[in-house]
Amino acid sequence: KINDIFPHWLGNLPRLQVLALRSNYFHSQITHFENESHFSTLRILDLSHNKFSGFLPTTYFTSFQGMMSLADVQMGYIGAEDTYYRVSVAVTMKGVDIELEKILTVFAAIDMSSNKFEGTIPETVGNLISLQVLNFSHNHLAGHIPSSLRNLEALESLDLSCNKLVGEIPSELTGLNFLEVLNLSENQLVGLIPQGKQFNTFLNNSYAGNIGLCGFPVSKSCGRSEPPPAIFDEEEVDSAFGLDWKFVMMDYGCGMVFGFSAGYIMMTIRKPKWLVGMVQRVGNKILKRFKKYR
Repeated sequence: KINDIFPHWLGNLPRLQVLALRSNYFHSQITHFENESHFSTLRILDLSHNKFSGFLPTTYFTSFQGMMSLADVQMGYIGAEDTYYRVSVAVTMKGVDIELEKILTVFAAIDMSSNKFEGTIPETVGNLISLQVLNFSHNHLAGHIPSSLRNLEALESLDLSCNKLVGEIPSELTGLNFLEVLNLSENQLVGLIPQGKQFNTFLNNSYAGNIGLCGFPVSKSCGRSEPPPAIFDEEEVDSAFGLDWKFVMMDYGCGMVFGFSAGYIMMTIRKPKWLVGMVQRVGNKILKRFKKYR
């Protein structure tokens, strides 16, 4: 477990493609220096599960040249030319922790989840068009979801959950044709959930905890006020079911009196057959009436 600030000097390494510092005790704000390079060849950045704070490093996002284009990337595996050291990395992809034993050179990911970052998500993130995984979840980020994320055409997994994001979900995000996993839960988003393409496949758990959102797939509809609760008159309800409780209580009361009287007679004169038969007939009559109106 490393307890330190961000090692900005690593940005000078000319061939650095993977920087994985997850699950340590790195802390404080990520700073940059004008006289240093800024990870121009980087394709995977994993700073998750640390204690970084302050704003997201906007300057670095403008310097990640390796994530800005696919044109110059040759298909293969990162580190394949090195026969001594095999490159592997553990990443959270599409909500699942996996270990990539071989990393494709076209794979690009940023995971800065589970820290204490605050402020807004920079628009410049939208320049990293080769990103396939973007995870800023479990921070203190506020502001709106930048519409520039629509430029991330290769994006397959977007997790912005458990922040303080506000406003509406940009409708432009429906143009992300490869997006398989979306998690915007536990924010303060409002308005109509965009529809179309991949957005039609996302379930309610993608938006849980945003009480201001409406439309499919959440249960809250848009543009409609909830109907006031119906107020029923007890007499009307009873009449609707054809049941007059006055008569029921009269039958019940008469039955009670008749029952006590019959019971006394039966105990004193030893159950005359005529009385037993009459009691059974009256009892059956009352029972049928109750069954009829239940």
